[in-house]
Amino acid sequence: MSTSSSMSKEVTKLNLWYSQNPGKTSAVLAVLIVISFGLDLLHLGTVGPVIMYIAGVFGTIPIAIRAWSALKMKTISIELLVTIACIGALGIGEPEEAAIVTFLFLFGNVLEARTLAKTRSAVKDLTAMAPEQADVVQEDGTIVATDIDDIDEGDQVLVRPGGQIPVDGKVLKGSGSAIESMITGEAKPVEKEVGDDVYAGSTLDSGALTVETSAAGEDSTFGQIIDLVENAQDAQAPVARFIDKFATYYTPAVLVIALLVLIVSRNISLAITMLVLGCPGALVIGAPVANVAGIGRSASNGILFKGGNAVAALAGADTLMMDKTGTITTGKMNVNETKTFTTDTDQAFAELAAIEADSSHPLANAIVAESKKRGIELNAAPEMTTIKGRGLVNADETILAGNPQLMADNGVVLPAAVQEAVTAAQNAGNSVVLYAKDGTVQLMVAVGDHVRPGAAAGLTDLKKHGIKRIVMLTGDNQAAAAQIASGLPIDEVRAELLPQDKLTIVKEAQDKGAKVAFVGDGINDAPALATADVGVGMGGGTAVALDTADVVLVKADFDTLASAVRTAKGTTRVTTQNIVIAVGTVVLLLLGLLVGIVQMGSGMFVHEASILLVIANALRLLRNK
Repeated sequence: MSTSSSMSKEVTKLNLWYSQNPGKTSAVLAVLIVISFGLDLLHLGTVGPVIMYIAGVFGTIPIAIRAWSALKMKTISIELLVTIACIGALGIGEPEEAAIVTFLFLFGNVLEARTLAKTRSAVKDLTAMAPEQADVVQEDGTIVATDIDDIDEGDQVLVRPGGQIPVDGKVLKGSGSAIESMITGEAKPVEKEVGDDVYAGSTLDSGALTVETSAAGEDSTFGQIIDLVENAQDAQAPVARFIDKFATYYTPAVLVIALLVLIVSRNISLAITMLVLGCPGALVIGAPVANVAGIGRSASNGILFKGGNAVAALAGADTLMMDKTGTITTGKMNVNETKTFTTDTDQAFAELAAIEADSSHPLANAIVAESKKRGIELNAAPEMTTIKGRGLVNADETILAGNPQLMADNGVVLPAAVQEAVTAAQNAGNSVVLYAKDGTVQLMVAVGDHVRPGAAAGLTDLKKHGIKRIVMLTGDNQAAAAQIASGLPIDEVRAELLPQDKLTIVKEAQDKGAKVAFVGDGINDAPALATADVGVGMGGGTAVALDTADVVLVKADFDTLASAVRTAKGTTRVTTQNIVIAVGTVVLLLLGLLVGIVQMGSGMFVHEASILLVIANALRLLRNK
């Protein structure tokens, strides 16, 4: 075996020990420094300086190894500055400077690592709460404990009082109250009855439920939240990427300046001190720690940022565009009125409900739910094609179910009585579904929704925090949209839009210089969500919203939306403050060095104190609610 290969292995082992024991390395270094100073106080000759030299070498080695590893990757790192400075200090007979500098540098790294670990505690808490097993109901009625990864969609799961809900799904049997704080950030129990959605990770506070599984394990809302937060905390904001790029050029620049100072002043001590104090440690750590703290804190409140890009984009948004149904309104539609224009009302309603049964649209769900209330049996329905923003039509266009525009597009003329009923329903704020057969309208169904609680206060709060313009975009009719918007601080209402129309409006605003945040449910609004500067999904934790939006509000209300904007602006503000602190500290230290009032030891102390200051500043984000 060659000598170089053997040495490389030893260096690797040494580097591994240092990386696994950063706290011990700092502690050993501190003990050596204290012993050396103690021996000097006792005037025991050269023993103290020798130990200080040992301390300086011991502290320099791990930093030099990191610098060498970076150089092999063609990167000039901060560690290179410290290594050169410490080797120079040892060479000119100032081992105490090398020892103290390396101790402060290594100890600062330990504090940074522990701080980042603390800010990631939200993810660790979520992971620890992830369900591992579920009681699955078998066909013969027996209960079998099953690993969560072996549960399939459609399996029925029993949840006992006080137990954890292990899957996403709908309640088939029973009732109770669930605490969904791990999902929505809301600690108040939520009543659950047959037909209600439940989420994995929630706790059943009272009652017992049988749940039909829609998703389990990594596919559940809970699993996707964990994955989202983990990925988001590793994703950098634009300012963090800029800082990384800046540091790449900054480090060699400091080396060149230090060399020029040495050439001009002939003072090697001054040049070495400049290398040490020029390290942008606080600058490099300031942005990431703020980013991680802000995202981690938000996750515990049911706000999921998909990385630093999303935080920065939401902080910079000045225009808010929103879908109506399921966003401004609750999305829980009810049939408020029916008018028939045929002799058999129940038959017409049954045919319409059968057609709508295969649709997931909120209007369709309301019609199907109403048919169940009336006890109407649904027969087989013809195959229908969805016309986006209009409704449903069969192959030969003899059966239509949708809005008045669908009728007009297919040549169905609305008689005066039908038009009068439609106008009255729309003026009352309802959405209208017409059912036509063979060119004749047989039924009109008026379906109504209501504004989410707290919408007015939440939108007003958003305007106080930098949102200059709020626009409602909806496929619904103008009268219904205007009725919903009344009483809300909405600047403009655009109605009767197709999904591509919403996309066009977003692009037009962007072309005029607006920074657009689009809020939708992540399904029909996917094109607009993807095109906006930042897409916000108020989808109640649905898988589609998680996949589509840049920011997901698991608890779909306007208080949470306003909180997301405040958090984004707060995180961006703290990041900017940290940059100012970091750059200001380096500038002041270098100026103080040049005028002779800063030395290496005192300068390094201030330098490391600035790192602790930016960390403490970022940790404020963990405390803010």
